[in-house]
Amino acid sequence: MSTETVVAPSVSPTELLSEQAPGVTREQTVFAILAALSLSHLLNDLMQSLIPAVYPVLKDKYSLTFTQIGFITFAFQVTASLLQPLVGMVTDRRPWPFSLATGMAFTFVGLILISVANSFPLILIAAALVGVGSSVFHPEASRVSRMASGGRHGFAQSLFQVGGNGGTALGPLLAAYIVVPRGQASIAWFSIVALLAMAVLYGVGRWYRNHLASRAARPKKAAGPVTGLSQRRVAWSIAILLVLVFSKYFYMASLTSYYTFYLIERFGVPVDTAQLYLFLFLAAVAVGTIAGGPIGDRIGFKRVIWGSILGVLPFSIVLPHVGLFWTAVLSVPIGLILASAFSAIIVYAQELLPSRVGMIAGLFFGFAFGIAGVGAAVLGRLADATSIIFVYQVCAYLPAIGLLTAFLPNLKRDQ
Repeated sequence: MSTETVVAPSVSPTELLSEQAPGVTREQTVFAILAALSLSHLLNDLMQSLIPAVYPVLKDKYSLTFTQIGFITFAFQVTASLLQPLVGMVTDRRPWPFSLATGMAFTFVGLILISVANSFPLILIAAALVGVGSSVFHPEASRVSRMASGGRHGFAQSLFQVGGNGGTALGPLLAAYIVVPRGQASIAWFSIVALLAMAVLYGVGRWYRNHLASRAARPKKAAGPVTGLSQRRVAWSIAILLVLVFSKYFYMASLTSYYTFYLIERFGVPVDTAQLYLFLFLAAVAVGTIAGGPIGDRIGFKRVIWGSILGVLPFSIVLPHVGLFWTAVLSVPIGLILASAFSAIIVYAQELLPSRVGMIAGLFFGFAFGIAGVGAAVLGRLADATSIIFVYQVCAYLPAIGLLTAFLPNLKRDQ
């Protein structure tokens, strides 16, 4: 092995993220960037997950209905969903290396506002600002992850996403021990997390800028749809993938937004205990996420999509009919299996349209956020009209939509 592949022990993490760290090879710098993006995703989604985690506090303090709770999620998710594809399209044509740090500033402002908001409209504005931060972060961070993947696109996407799921899982836990006992104002403390994320993303932006300069000096390769597939077939495949995302995130909305209320109403558990059960589910999601991409790199992303969407159906059907212990037990395989879907779907779609990586990331992240927001609003209205228990009985059959995977074309690694 040549000496070029050896990293000097004296190189610090800061140098790994610098523009030109001496003695650091491209491979090692790539993994440093992937780790930084995963950490940033953890911090970003930790802050975002504080919004649904603090719902019980806001509901009691301001006498909100389930419908109003749903519209808080709607304001956050739809803001993100409408802007993410636009951000992806713009940066596909004109990359903006420091957009990640800039977007995080919106999240910072949103957290400060939600900590002092004293009315429902202000809470909606604060949630929307956090959504704007998401709209910039997700498509751009997904793009940089692919740049830093070294060809292992599934692994890079899973590593990036597992950071986000880890943050989403930690949010309710921190809310249970910090926000619930200390109240709404304590959310302001998490603005420090936003500042930390901005610092990390500034370092990523410097690497991104240098990578773009290096790539501009090389001859460009043509990148279009997968060989052998017509534009119509590619468009049809993208539509099927979006429907699969709908089934995944509509079902996920019933768990992330209303799982605590379900446990409280059906089993009479206290709020802090319900938050711990939500943490258990979200931790399973975080663990499951890391598997989808690497497995897809090996066996094909279509096979992963099959297993992750349709494979959760037996567990989701049984969930509304068991006691508290088995509810907690079943939430683990549901989280593990369902979580592997999104990484596989994103990479599969990007391989269909490799020249539109940012747009695809923005479209799918944005659609996922939007569907989750619409799902939260619709399910909140349904819960007000019937009951939370009925909502879970209806949503149990959503994973059956995974049967549409049969109509997706086989890519090279799927054959």
